[in-house]
Parts: sequence; structure tokens; C-alpha cells
Amino acid sequence: MAAWTWRFETSDGTAVQPAVQPEEFTTQGDAESWLGEYFKPLAEGGADQATLFEDDQKIYGPMSLHPDEAAGS
Repeated sequence: MAAWTWRFETSDGTAVQPAVQPEEFTTQGDAESWLGEYFKPLAEGGADQATLFEDDQKIYGPMSLHPDEAAGS
């Protein structure tokens, strides 16, 4: 069974420990729902962007955790 995980980074791509520790998720939807709930404390804790992986395969990202920046500015 696949494990869905997030990698958190600063804006320059440096990996950071997230302020809220995620689990390994069993579905992409669960992983995305979790990020939707916790993106604010993650961003406040020093993570600027997130990348989603299924096992070792990158699915998408990096995606900004700062909605203001992502909204076509």
C-alpha cells in the first residue's frame, strides 16, 4: 500500500522540520485534507512550501503555504 507524505521547505528549497508533524497518509485525499487544516501553523512555524510524495515519487509541488502569494500577485 502506498504511503503519501509531505516534504516541507523554506522558499529556497531547504528542507525544514514542520511545526505540526504529519503522519503517513493512506490516500492522497487524506494528505491534502490534512495540509488544508494545518497550513497556517506550518507556515507560521517556518515552512514556506510543501511537496507531496507517493512513496518516493514526487506527485506535485512545491506549493506555497502562503495563500496570499499563491493568489496571482
